[in-house]
Amino acid sequence: MPRDMAPSNVEFLRRVRLFQELDDHTLNEIGNAAVEQRWEPGQEIVRQGDTGVGMFIVRSGKVEICQEHAGRSEKLRELGPGDVFGEMALLDEFQRSATVRAVEPTTCLGITRWHFRGILESHPQIALKLLPVLTKRLRAAEAHSHEAVDTD
Repeated sequence: MPRDMAPSNVEFLRRVRLFQELDDHTLNEIGNAAVEQRWEPGQEIVRQGDTGVGMFIVRSGKVEICQEHAGRSEKLRELGPGDVFGEMALLDEFQRSATVRAVEPTTCLGITRWHFRGILESHPQIALKLLPVLTKRLRAAEAHSHEAVDTD
């Protein structure tokens, strides 16, 4: 990534809830590790079942998150600028739990697990910010799975 992209990435990351309490040095490290990518409407960013290698932060545009159940796709939600997805891949190497697709021209910052772990070792407070996000997603997934069992 070009060095001149880092300052604007840092300014953007400062507004992302997950990173709001981090100092400038840590934000610079994350901004320098992040890679900006662009997708057109309908393009898959991640696919359910693929092994995740990192997380994404929506910088511009909109994405939809869909999950396959019994051969049919169910739209779970849409995310926009500042929203994060794929964060569980920062901590494990399991398969993606959903497919994320661009709804409109979309740009995301991607952070790989290996870059993130290096930053995490230097700045463990990031883990404390990530835990509530992961817990919320886990609770939502459990509630969704109980609803599926109750309605089948």
